[in-house]
Amino acid sequence: MKPRLHLSLFAQTLGLVLLTLIVAQVTAMLAIVSLPPTPPAVFTLNDAAAAISTGAPREITTREGRVLEIKRARAAPVSMTVGWRRLGFRDALARRLAIDPTRIVIGQRGGPFFMYQTPHRPPPHEAMGAMGYDQPLLFDRFVLGVRQATGDWLIVEPKGAFGIDPMHMRFLLVLTLAALAVSPLAWVFSHRLASPIAALAAGAERLGRDPGAQALDVAGPKEVVAAVAAFNQMQDRLHRYVEFRTTTLGAVAHDLRTPLTRLRFRIEGLAEPLRGKIAGDIDEMEAMVSSTMGLVQDIARSRDRRKLDLASLVETVFDEAGLTGRDAVVERSERVVVDGDSAALKRMTVNLVDNALKFGGRARGRVFADGDMAVIEIEDGGPGLPDADMERAFEPFHRLEGSRNRATGGIGLGLAIVRAVARGHGGDVTLLNQPGGGLCARVALPIAAAG
Repeated sequence: MKPRLHLSLFAQTLGLVLLTLIVAQVTAMLAIVSLPPTPPAVFTLNDAAAAISTGAPREITTREGRVLEIKRARAAPVSMTVGWRRLGFRDALARRLAIDPTRIVIGQRGGPFFMYQTPHRPPPHEAMGAMGYDQPLLFDRFVLGVRQATGDWLIVEPKGAFGIDPMHMRFLLVLTLAALAVSPLAWVFSHRLASPIAALAAGAERLGRDPGAQALDVAGPKEVVAAVAAFNQMQDRLHRYVEFRTTTLGAVAHDLRTPLTRLRFRIEGLAEPLRGKIAGDIDEMEAMVSSTMGLVQDIARSRDRRKLDLASLVETVFDEAGLTGRDAVVERSERVVVDGDSAALKRMTVNLVDNALKFGGRARGRVFADGDMAVIEIEDGGPGLPDADMERAFEPFHRLEGSRNRATGGIGLGLAIVRAVARGHGGDVTLLNQPGGGLCARVALPIAAAG
């Protein structure tokens, strides 16, 4: 198998920036070269003379459909007329209007971005003839001022379309095309850089729920690959540590059975009631050992996961509890499919129902979907729990009932098993006090993916 080349995050980011700039520049150049030149707006001597002759602020439309705006101002639009073409136009306009040429100034507002220049200065009539006109011309965003007898100025200039020149529109079009060309490339590179980091974050979240989760195999920048390798090593150490603790706990629980059996034989010669009290303690210790062994086996064994209807499983547990005459009812049941170990999930539900019946006198169940999670809620009719005990209730051998009587308080592993099963399935369990009284155990599990 050919080894994959892992570039650094810096190299990939630099490559993205450079490639984006190159593509944008090439696109802009191709657009500029491919688009035809923008024809200039042409205004004739007759157009200018007709506009000035109106003598009042208004708008007029030329023969070619362009609009000239006439207005008055106290100051001249430009200080002087510069350029042989404009001077020629000024003199011709002065002759047409029969006024002194010094009363006329011609200038440019912004002006075109490209000027068509000739290698020499042809006479005005030759330049006009080459363009198909028989009179002097003005181009694009000119401004023309005529000083009036009153001292103010009559200003004539083309009316702009929304204040944007055609050449400005062309550059906006070029920038838009460049942005459209670069966007898919930038998205692909950004996704390539971000997806390994997102996979690493998802792996960290999965590890928090299940130390035995599958190791990550993420390709990407060198920095991310190094982080994934360190993460996989950490996950392997955690898994071996949890496995060692589980094995040790199971071995201790198993070995305790032998001395407990010897104690049971040795108390046979003791007189009552001492023998009964010791036998009760031995029975409680054996029950604790058996429960511990069950918890260890449930955590250590590999689970056979398959798709199952969570509502059917919960209804089955409640029906079995109701057959014994206890108050257990499912109030809400929506079909929700999860990937899970049916035996472990059933044991989890049985523990929750038994706790509700034992400490609250009744059990009310609900199964529904909440976003991408399947939720089981089992509510009892008891007094609830203090907030300080909500999290401690999940600790092994912590009893919700404080008498330490096994008949009423149990061993104290029920909720520990519930949490182990829920987290082993990628979910979790929480306890909530109900506003009207009672404790609600809420289990959230991921809904199975479609297909």
